[in-house]
Amino acid sequence: MRRLYFDYNASAPIDPHVLDAVVEALRACGGNPSSVHREGQRARAAVEAARRHVAALIGAHSTEITFTSGATEANNAALLTLAAATEGALVTTLVEHPSVLAPLAAIEARGRAVLRVAVDPLGMIPEPEDLIGQAERAGAGALSVMLANNETGNLFPVARLAALARARGWPTHCDATPAVGKLPVDVEALGVDLLSLSGHKLGAPKGVGALFARADFEPAAAILGGHQERGRRGGPETVPALVGLGRAAEIAARRLADEREAPSPLAALRDALWDAIAAIEPRAVRQTHPTLCLPNTLNVRFPDVDGETLLLNLDLDGIAVSAGSACTAGSLEPSHVILAMGVPPDLARGSVRFSLGPPHTLDDVLALIDRLPAVLARTRTPRW
Repeated sequence: MRRLYFDYNASAPIDPHVLDAVVEALRACGGNPSSVHREGQRARAAVEAARRHVAALIGAHSTEITFTSGATEANNAALLTLAAATEGALVTTLVEHPSVLAPLAAIEARGRAVLRVAVDPLGMIPEPEDLIGQAERAGAGALSVMLANNETGNLFPVARLAALARARGWPTHCDATPAVGKLPVDVEALGVDLLSLSGHKLGAPKGVGALFARADFEPAAAILGGHQERGRRGGPETVPALVGLGRAAEIAARRLADEREAPSPLAALRDALWDAIAAIEPRAVRQTHPTLCLPNTLNVRFPDVDGETLLLNLDLDGIAVSAGSACTAGSLEPSHVILAMGVPPDLARGSVRFSLGPPHTLDDVLALIDRLPAVLARTRTPRW
């Protein structure tokens, strides 16, 4: 049975061209990038080339990019930076990734006020002026708002929020991890001061990511003990992984440039998937906004179904999907994102996220739909 992988928001399989670049870096870049000899300088050149590719993908300057172990570290560093550089409440939303919510909870436990803004039943945050009004009443000092939700795929108006925040002297951080590589992301157009991304969402190896910090906004050091990354993250750079990130960024930039001429093909596949699901199960609920969303993401709530059981049965039938963030997989609690949308816990547990990637075709969607009815039938919770 052919395996069908529909979990690109959790992690994209490594791109074959990226794999080739990583293997070549393992062979050719054995020196320490901080060393002055030829081998070290070859490794340094590879790191800096990767930095330029990542910067180009998000419209930044290479000196504004700090490499990290992933978006979790980048988000932590960004929030610690905001907490140290500002006063007043830190403003975020109830549907951020755990790598934003957890450090904010730790900062709050040390006495800093944190405002978590609610979403509506469609999973959308308030209009920017309304959100900023809430922030002003809370005595805000900084914002952290994701560009796209990793579970629903919903897009948030970060550019407008950042402009309103900047007019009030508040810096803005954006976790852009789910969006980078799927949509054009330009830090100048967004107007944010800090932005996080992760390599394995782009088809790069796991364990590598980046933090963008505007030139006039110095991020807090994430790891002390070395001069690497301009003193922001001590320890020798993992050259092969960074080369992989740079290659993945280069590939994503080229694909996004091609898609400027036509809509993303993934959006059409996502909509075809939803239409087929709705025909199979008319009571299914689309929990992804119909228009303001990532082109590759579809979150569906199935009635009378336990999501985790459905995932296991889908896996037995050769289909990989998820119930939400991979960082909360294994939790007995339903998704905090779906709960924030006002869905009762027993219904929220029936939520499943399908996320597509560049290799997907209509044949893949049709193969998934062909197997889905039987899986739903044997997963359905009996009604006595």
